[in-house]
Amino acid sequence: MTATQAPRHKVVVIGSGFGGLFGTKALRRADVDVTVIAKTTHHLFQPLLYQVATGILSEGEIAPPTREILSSQDNASVILGEVTDIDLEARTVTSQVLGRDTVTSYDSLLVAAGASQSYFGNDHFAEFAPGMKSIDDALELRGRIFGAFEMAELGATRGDDVDHLLTFVVVGAGPTGVEMAGQIAELAHRTLNKDFRAINTRTARIVLVDAAPQVLPPFGAKLGEKAKAELEKLGVEVMLGGMVTEVDERGLEVKFKDGHVERINSVAKIWAAGVQANPIGKTLSEQTGAPLDRAGRIAVNPDLTLPGHPEVFVVGDMIALDNLPGVAQVAIQGAKYAAKEINNRLEGKQPQAPFKYFDKGSMAIISRFRAVAMVGKLRITGVVAWLMWLGVHLVYLTGFKNQVSALMRWAITFISNNRSERTTTEQQIFARAALARLRRGAADLVSDPGIYDATRAMMEETRRQELEAAAQREAELTDSGVRGVSEAR
Repeated sequence: MTATQAPRHKVVVIGSGFGGLFGTKALRRADVDVTVIAKTTHHLFQPLLYQVATGILSEGEIAPPTREILSSQDNASVILGEVTDIDLEARTVTSQVLGRDTVTSYDSLLVAAGASQSYFGNDHFAEFAPGMKSIDDALELRGRIFGAFEMAELGATRGDDVDHLLTFVVVGAGPTGVEMAGQIAELAHRTLNKDFRAINTRTARIVLVDAAPQVLPPFGAKLGEKAKAELEKLGVEVMLGGMVTEVDERGLEVKFKDGHVERINSVAKIWAAGVQANPIGKTLSEQTGAPLDRAGRIAVNPDLTLPGHPEVFVVGDMIALDNLPGVAQVAIQGAKYAAKEINNRLEGKQPQAPFKYFDKGSMAIISRFRAVAMVGKLRITGVVAWLMWLGVHLVYLTGFKNQVSALMRWAITFISNNRSERTTTEQQIFARAALARLRRGAADLVSDPGIYDATRAMMEETRRQELEAAAQREAELTDSGVRGVSEAR
């Protein structure tokens, strides 16, 4: 008689970003079954999104399929869906895709759901100024940026004023905003300067706006001033101490500390200011009593667990602990720590010391051969910082084929100024707005059988009524014609 084998420990990982992916891979040799639940089918290397938006890299090069990455890890499986609820008492996670719910149970839970763009209570700004947090964002921005040049060319041939089309505004002077502004300047001044006939792309106005008093606040005053000077050399207009108070289709308004408001007319606007933690944090807070900070990040114990729930770990952009920054390394190191703690418990080992983040430094690229880096007490600028930036991002880019492809694209772009990924479509620009008009988004386009049958029956009934009405009109016309002939006789 064979003894019944006890089920393996079930670990559910929420999110396929840096925290989710590295946490899952760290459990590859553990005696557990890992289920990754993510709302996208890919792992996104978010630091390079701006290069997708500006035509340097393709989306596939920075977003390999999660299933492909984990295909050789036998104890890992992937479920597509956006997490809508977590029941800590029942130890279940509810996820949804296209209106269909899936409930997954767990023994240990790793929450690495990341963060989204914050518009500081003005979510309607998103319609006119997309953020930089997803592939959809990057592709939409690519369409808006390159589309602005195309529409300016068309307008100029008709003699129209096209200044608003050749004005690009980036909101937020952090690393993403600085990198985005620098690349748009490179596009206008180098890549596209010979491609148009009716407009001179070199006259494009690129504006970088931030309420902060300096560029790159986390990097310190010296590097911030250096980055500002390099941006201005590229032709970027740096506008500091100004808060964006209104955004519409044709431009935005900036209010300064002295009270005066400046209007900037611009069709292509990019929002790179502020982040907010995933709403799952609120769900966890309500069940545990753990407080949330202003950005929606949840307070965790020193071992990254939730109060009263040692089986639940939260990592990355979602945690409020020791003022940790919202960078990839915090998520990676936290996820590895959590995975080791889960494994230690299963093996009966002692708990680890409290989580301690090791700061490997910060970098931001401004343009070709221009970058700034902060590593410990070192402050590096210029070509050396640029090469360091390339090396670090190449190392952390997932997949050998993506590393090789990215390296080749960078070589082509930085040596020749050519960019391969310049294809844009109207669908990229307007699809998000079209889906937003549907009551349930994309779910309204995928009906269940009952709804489909009802809709088909209604259409058939409408068609039947139309045919009957047509037959009746034909009969009336025929009858009228017969009477007319009789009267003529």
